[in-house]
Amino acid sequence: MMFLDYILTSVALGMTFLLGCTGEILTEKAGHLNLGIPGIMCIGGASGCLALKLCYGLPGPLVVPIAIIASLIGGALMGMIYSFLTVTLKANQNVTGLAMTTFGVGVTKYIMSGMAINAQRSYLYALKYFRMPLVSNGLKYWGIMMYLAIAIALVAAYVLKRTKVGLHLRAVGESPATADAVGINVTAYKYGATCIGSAIAALGGLYYIMDFMGSVEAYKTIESLGWLSVALVIFTLWRPNISILGSIIFGMLYLAGTRIPTLLGINLDMSATPLLQMLPYLVTIIVLIITSVSKKRENQPPASLGLPYFREER
Repeated sequence: MMFLDYILTSVALGMTFLLGCTGEILTEKAGHLNLGIPGIMCIGGASGCLALKLCYGLPGPLVVPIAIIASLIGGALMGMIYSFLTVTLKANQNVTGLAMTTFGVGVTKYIMSGMAINAQRSYLYALKYFRMPLVSNGLKYWGIMMYLAIAIALVAAYVLKRTKVGLHLRAVGESPATADAVGINVTAYKYGATCIGSAIAALGGLYYIMDFMGSVEAYKTIESLGWLSVALVIFTLWRPNISILGSIIFGMLYLAGTRIPTLLGINLDMSATPLLQMLPYLVTIIVLIITSVSKKRENQPPASLGLPYFREER
């Protein structure tokens, strides 16, 4: 029973990684390395919780959609800022992304700490609308946003692989000059992919606060989960459908430090738990080494990833 609960909880936690990863994959497919994903996930959580505070007293069926929409808007606005700086102004993508993370984490701390005093009336009242009712084990986290995360990943995989829009987006990420030469609006695709990807990633922050954790302290750990979401992109080789399984593996690895010793009856020193939580990063490094050595093109990132596009140089 304890092992089943560990699996169910790992799957639920993995959806946080899945939403952040799917959003980052769409952004990277356009040739942009957005290291602002952790900050965007934080803003997504804060935006949704702020909307829940304003929605206090509304009927339950309205609360969840409004929070999701607010989170999407918050993430999209962050994506718009990032796009303006990196696409229009050609700012360094790495520096811009790190600045976005710093900004997002700071704003989130300001917003969420202000609502922590009366959280049961400001946003935690909505937990019952997000979670599965009448269950007490890991299955309670399998609420509407979990299935939404899986659906988004499957749709993203289909769009990238099977549609004209996906083909154009991959062309922009591989060679923007070539895509521009055949009439594809490179700027529009970069803006669109980044803003949509950021909106999807933002849902990860809302899900983590309002579904998985459900506490006033939850926002403080979103940033670390955001970096794991970026690592998951590499682990799953830029494929949203594989990210579903990868996110579950990451969830299991992340919880291994607290769950595995209990399952095995081992008394583990608490100081070792953070070390065990590094397992997802370690596995990602191993995958990165293997894919780099194999040098298969389909397992490599988009060719123009991280490089600004200057149309006049075409």
